Formats: sequence, structure tokens, C-alpha cells
Amino acid sequence: MTGSPGGRPRPFLLTPLLVLALLLSVLVALPAATAHAAEPVTDPIPERPAASDIGLTVEEYAQFPKTEPPPGPVTDPRLMRHARINHLSELPDRSGRMAVPDLNGKLYLVEDGTPRVYLDIAGTFAPAFFASQGLGQGFGFVTFDPGFKRNGRFYTVHTELASATTAVPDMRQAATTAYHGVVTEWTADDPSADTFRGTRREILRIGFAGRVHGIQQIDFNPTARPHDKDYGLLYLAVGDGGQGARNTEPQSLALPHGKILRIDPRGRDSANGKYGIPPGNPFTGTPGALGEIYAYGMRDPHRFSWDPGGRHAMYLGHIGEHAIEAVYEVRAGDNLGWSEREGAFVFDKTATDPCAKILPLPADDEQYGYTYPVAAYDHDPPADWNCTSDVGRAIVGGFVHRGRDLPELRGKYIFGDLVDGRLLFADAKDMRRGDKELAKLYELMLYDASGARVTMQDLAGDSRVDLRFGRDADGGLYLLSKANGKIWKVTGTRQFASCDTGGVKVTDVMAGRNWSPVTPSKWRFPGREAILAEAGVARPGPRRPFEYAVLTAGPAAFGPVRIDAEVRIDTPVEITNRDVIIVFGYQSDTKFYYAHLSTDNTIYPHNGIFVVNDADRLRIEDQWNGTTGAPPAITDTAWHQVRVVHCPGTGEIAVYVDGSKRPLMTAVDTTLSSGRVGFGSFDNTGRLRGLKVTGTPVAG
Repeated sequence: MTGSPGGRPRPFLLTPLLVLALLLSVLVALPAATAHAAEPVTDPIPERPAASDIGLTVEEYAQFPKTEPPPGPVTDPRLMRHARINHLSELPDRSGRMAVPDLNGKLYLVEDGTPRVYLDIAGTFAPAFFASQGLGQGFGFVTFDPGFKRNGRFYTVHTELASATTAVPDMRQAATTAYHGVVTEWTADDPSADTFRGTRREILRIGFAGRVHGIQQIDFNPTARPHDKDYGLLYLAVGDGGQGARNTEPQSLALPHGKILRIDPRGRDSANGKYGIPPGNPFTGTPGALGEIYAYGMRDPHRFSWDPGGRHAMYLGHIGEHAIEAVYEVRAGDNLGWSEREGAFVFDKTATDPCAKILPLPADDEQYGYTYPVAAYDHDPPADWNCTSDVGRAIVGGFVHRGRDLPELRGKYIFGDLVDGRLLFADAKDMRRGDKELAKLYELMLYDASGARVTMQDLAGDSRVDLRFGRDADGGLYLLSKANGKIWKVTGTRQFASCDTGGVKVTDVMAGRNWSPVTPSKWRFPGREAILAEAGVARPGPRRPFEYAVLTAGPAAFGPVRIDAEVRIDTPVEITNRDVIIVFGYQSDTKFYYAHLSTDNTIYPHNGIFVVNDADRLRIEDQWNGTTGAPPAITDTAWHQVRVVHCPGTGEIAVYVDGSKRPLMTAVDTTLSSGRVGFGSFDNTGRLRGLKVTGTPVAG
């Protein structure tokens, strides 16, 4: 990267000295090859995001005009969205205006939910502006100088087709350059105006060989104050250009690709003379290294943000290659390991089997100094997945919530999966660097303005949501979808299955006279327990639990109800299909709900919530993904606390085990509105004690 201050940058020339520096920097950055005799890891993160009883309530905030990617033609249907809105942020001038970039080329300012075009990026840079190939191509991001109200400065990044411009990149990949990522500084004559008038200047142009994983985000650290060294410094998340797993450039300190860069837009000591290199950057004194590099070893550093509280940690949502979607806490000088590592696993670039690329870390891994995720989830592909294809998982980073509203989410890092629209969170205090245990992930529920439970796919009207997050100056949270070009504001939270289950309490009912078993001879009622002493057998009719006893004491039927008890499976642990069930909503032998508590969660009938409605039992809970369900509820012969809450009005059902504040299983089903409760099994033995039923009686 060469150039002269104030002049046009000269072409990137590989002089003999620079070639030597490049080679040295690669050798410094890359670890020594390690022989791997380990078996491939097929399920790197077995624990899936758990159910949460926290739901977000949302209201539609803005609808954007339909746009199409210029210049066309478009051959990838994933680019044909309603509007490719990519982010939301509030201008730092306390005007309340929200800035939203559309990858197809328009910068909108939104006031009171109404978007208006502030600046036409595509038109300004036509005909070189390019957005019709590659999911991240086009007008990718906008960020505003913290002093925007006074100085009118803001920054954008967009892509240009290399063959449509005579401009020369300041830095480029070794392969033939096909696209340019361009960072531009704009200065508004009147920062309060509703449309842009002013000047612009290009500050950095990076060449990419591929059409994906370009410059994903540019941003200022909003937690930095004017006296801080980080104040006014611009961070850039630069992808690896989609050059594949064999690409070593993310490990090279001589190139910007696969890095987070940090620059000073007001400085002039860069090679092109258009920005400054902060002296506090970690590699400013490293021979052959770019001083702009803040952290490296990344594939697709998609979204980053800073925690407004605590240590003001910087969190990065990093999109994986084969298996791992990860959140990193990023610090200066970090090496995230790509493409030697994917998450906290070895990525085997030499694997001949495309399904066997993930290996365990070697015993001497500490010598390489990689930084590993603080939270992550894997792709959980279906059993028939073709591992050479995209499984449809990609993380979208979000924010740690520290606002005064939404107290249930305070201190939680909220993020999601941009493809299927799942909303996830982890507690920031559990996201610890160097901890071998990843922070536990939970899935957030979602409710619309009417109180109905929905998913982002419902709101977006599409199975591919293209989810993004936004945040206002007060920490308010927003959800964006390219699918229909809408933004929703999070207006509150609600607890799942939080209906009023007060009214009548039934307890001390372990005597046999209070129970009606299917087969009385199989049961024992010694006083404080209900014991299923002999396994049941299949009966005629729909497939359903073989043996159970219904509680006959108390009201004839409960509507909203909470069931608390202790249960035990007496069948030996060597038998994997061991189970007990909690019955609720019982109306007849072929009409009831039950929670199946089992050692095994890998087949359809086990460890889930089911309804029997004059037909074979139907699995209804949220955790079943076609292959596995919630984690096994009971794996031993000890007593376990169980709570089942049923809210017929909303259809919400939650099952809690061993006093957990988070439900093990959740479901929404309105088939049955009331009924009795009970206990039993399919073909195992077990017992129940300490039963307490509280709820609202209804006519039976």
C-alpha cells in the first residue's frame, strides 16, 4: 500500500523487500503444522440453545419501499428481498432520527416510523456501484462521527465492480481483484437537514477477489469519551473475501482481509495519506505488518458492538464455515484462528472427507495463542444433510442490553440467527474469555402487539428472515428483516406461561381412593407415594401412554393449572427408553396432554410434550428439531422436581425440572382447554410424591 498525502494512490506493487516482509509476516502469523490423528468431531456443540421463559413483545416501527439490487441482472434469489435493510442506529445528535442503510443503495433517515431518503449512494457512485451478486454487496453500512451534530461527518461503505472503475485499491488480495470495498467520509453542510448536501472524500479502498465477506461493518466505539484514546477511531470489520478454507490471508499481518482494522479518519499518516494509524494499535511496530490491524484470524466478522456497561467489552458475531457460529470478546492483538481454527476446534483444511473437517484441539494448543469464543452454537444439520451444501445457519451479532426498560434482559447479550430468525441471548457475566465452558445460550420467544406468540418467520412472511438488529441512543432494541423490509421495535417483555393459576389448591392426595388407574393391579399407594409397580402394556386405540392413573380428588377439571411434584423412574438406568409422564388436560382415555420425561431425547416419542386427541400422540413442543428434543429430563433413579404449567387461554405449556428458572420444554397448543391431571408411563415403572395442584376449576 503506497501513496502520497493528498495525491492519488499509486498501484499496490510487490517489491522484493515487500515480498520478503509478506513472507515473514505469514510465517510469524501461521502456527506450525500439527499432525492430527484425532477423530473428526461430528457434533462439536451438543448442547443446543435452551428454552427461555422470556418473550419479547414487538410492534411494527417502519416499512421501507421495495428496492432491487443494481445494476442487475440478479441470479441469486436470496438477493431479491423486499428491501435489503441492513442496520439501524440513532444519529448522535439527540434528534431521534434513525439511520437505516439499504444494500440496494439508499440511505434512509427514519422519524416517527417514516423513512425518507437522505442520500442515494447507488446513484452517487454509478455506474461502478454494485449490489447484484453476493449477499453483502452494495451499500453495507453507515456510522456517524460522535461529533456529527457539530461537524456533520459520517462514513459509509459500499462495493464497486472492479471492471467498472479506474480506481486502484489501496490494498488487495493476492488473487485477481473483482470487487472493491470503499469507505467514504461525508461532511454535511447542515447536520440537521433531512437530505444530504455537502462534500465527500474517499479514505480507503480494499480489493477483494470474491463477492462475499467484504467490509461488513464500520463503527465508532460509543462507550469512548472525548478524553479516551479510542474516541473518534473508526473500526472496520473486513472479511476474507470468500476465498475458501485454504486461504491463509486471515493469518497474514501484511493484508487487511479477515481482520478488524482500527483507523483515525482525521489523521494522515497512512500509506495513502487519507487517514491515520493509531499509535496504540497492536502491530504498529511489527515489521511487515499493517499498523491498521486491531485483531485478526477471521472468516466473516459480521457484526460487532460494545457493552455499554461493565468493562465495555467488544463482542463480535462471527459467521462460521462448516459448523460453528460464534461470539467472541475481541481485544487488541487477538487472533481468532481462522482458517486454522473454527471456533474452539481445529479446522482441517486437508480433509478429503468434506464431512470431517472439525477436529479436537491438540494437546499443545496453548502455544499458538488463539482466542476462542465466549458463546457459540453449531449448525445441527439434519441426518440426511449433504455436508457440501449450506445448512442454513449464520449468526448475526447484537447488543448487550443495559437500558432502563426490559429489566429481564439487562446484562444479556441479545443476538440471533440471520437465516431462520431465531432470537438468542447469553448472560454477559457468563461470557468469559479463556473459560473452557461456553456461556449457556437461551432462545427468546416473540409476541406481536396483540399478544399472540409468533416467530420472526411469521413476522417476515418468509422462511429466510435475513434478521438484523438495531439500537437507539437509549438502548432500545429493534429487529429488522430484509424479507419484507420491515422494522419492529421491542416494546416490552412477558413471561411465557404466566397465566393466573390461583384459585383452588389440591394436595395430600396420595391415598389410593384419590386415583383412578388404567390397571389398578399395577399400582401401589402406600400413603405418601403413587407407585407404578408394574410396567404397562399397549392397549387398543390410538398410540398413547400404556399405563397411568388420573387424580380424582378436587375439581372435576382445571383450566389454567400448575402441577408440582417429585418423580422417580424405577426402571434400571441401563434401559435407555425409561420414562414417566405427567398427565394434564385429561378429558378421556383418548383425549389428554402429557409431558414425557425420559432418559433419551433422540426419537420422536421421547422427552417431549404431546397431545392425544382421538388419534396417535402428536409431539407439540418447541424443542424437537426432527432429530433430537430437549436435553434428557431424567437419567438416573433419583427423585426429581417437576413443574408443569398449562395456560389454555394462550395454549402455552411449560415444563420445569429440578427447580430451574428456565423451562426444559415449551409448547403452544389450544386443542384442549381443561381437564384432570395424572401420572404414569409407557412401559416402565416409577413413582410420584409431594403432588400439589393449583389452578382454576371449570365445569367438567
